[in-house]
Amino acid sequence: MRWNEIQDIPCSIARTLSVIGDRWTLLVIREAFLGVRRFEQFQKRLQITRHRLSDRLNKLVESGVLRKALYQESPARYEYRLTRKGMDLYPVILAMAGWGDKYMAGDAGPPVEYVHLGCGKKMTATLVCSECGEPIDAKSVKPMLGPGLSGLAKKVGE
Repeated sequence: MRWNEIQDIPCSIARTLSVIGDRWTLLVIREAFLGVRRFEQFQKRLQITRHRLSDRLNKLVESGVLRKALYQESPARYEYRLTRKGMDLYPVILAMAGWGDKYMAGDAGPPVEYVHLGCGKKMTATLVCSECGEPIDAKSVKPMLGPGLSGLAKKVGE
């Protein structure tokens, strides 16, 4: 299977990777969460080539993670803003930052700390069960076939 066909695999992780599965794309998304909106700002902060940045931004717009908003008419210039779909990636960014802080920050400590606006305290993201609120990890979850895969399995077995 080729990388450009990964979105066809009946797997939510593979399908997600088809949109955000390279380092530049995730860094573009990180910058968008930090308030970067304009092409030149992305390029300056990431030190990425214009061609590669253009490619990543276009892919994120096509997949509905970002939307273009005109901010200048002549010549036409656009800002890139997170959509609802893009905003829903924030837990992914926080989880990656938490992992990096735990295993990669070294003696200097985390490069960014996060403050919960609701209580005003520094926080770390914690994954919890949507039903009971208990923290979850790999040992406390059992994957099961979902309707998207079980329907496929029935067709294959026919």
